[in-house]
Amino acid sequence: MTAPRDLFDLVRAPAALSVPGDVVAGAAAGGALGRRTAGLACSSICLYWAGMAANDWADRHLDAVERPERPIPSGRVSANQALGTAAALTVAGLAVAGLTGGRRALTVAAPLAAAIWAYDLAAKSTPAGPLTMALCRGLDVLLGATPGSSAVAALPSAFTIAAHTYLLTALSHGEVSGTDPRLPAATLAGTVALAAATVRGGAGAAQPALAGWYAAQFGLPQARAVADPSAARVRDAVNAGIVGLPALQGALAARGGAPRVALALAAAVPLARRLVRKISAT
Repeated sequence: MTAPRDLFDLVRAPAALSVPGDVVAGAAAGGALGRRTAGLACSSICLYWAGMAANDWADRHLDAVERPERPIPSGRVSANQALGTAAALTVAGLAVAGLTGGRRALTVAAPLAAAIWAYDLAAKSTPAGPLTMALCRGLDVLLGATPGSSAVAALPSAFTIAAHTYLLTALSHGEVSGTDPRLPAATLAGTVALAAATVRGGAGAAQPALAGWYAAQFGLPQARAVADPSAARVRDAVNAGIVGLPALQGALAARGGAPRVALALAAAVPLARRLVRKISAT
């Protein structure tokens, strides 16, 4: 029988702490923060976990060579269990979105689910991979804005999270075999630019503080990867980009006029950092 720990490993459970902030940032930007936000965040988590399970199912033969410790090649989770988990979580995510936000939420959640599966099954190993993953995160932000009168106001926040995701996905290509130092140097420059752009157009201390924290958390591991672009250093940087994302989401929420919610989002970072020491986020 599959142990719960193995399923947590399959879906990269700690990484889900980086997910609700997408919805919250979109809701804050679109003036839609409210009781529906929690339900849409749950939908987002289900879809994210579905993508992680589908990813391992799609990569099971490659992981048998490159990452034999992963749940499927190690025999802890069967391929059929992984596929069934991915399908069930996808259905759950769409159902929760529909029950929470109705047809408007489904018009975003359905393309989001399709993009997640497209990434795992077809796009990941192609030049379209980072763009597809960025699309997933951008749609996730827009999902949070669907209860409002218009999602257009959330587009800048969606673009910011999508850009971060593009950088992170591009960097992750060096997780197994290492990379050329020019890759982490380029993603580092992008990270600094994103943090600087996020500070614009807001007021209060929370926004620049959280943007700076995001830049430091994700930027310093990337700088170390520039000096030593080994697989281990790249993995450290990728993990930092995942667990540090709530700081960027918090900065966006603060820009949308929700500084207290922003600080609550950022509080997930230390917890995520501790959890990834036990269960990998990548």
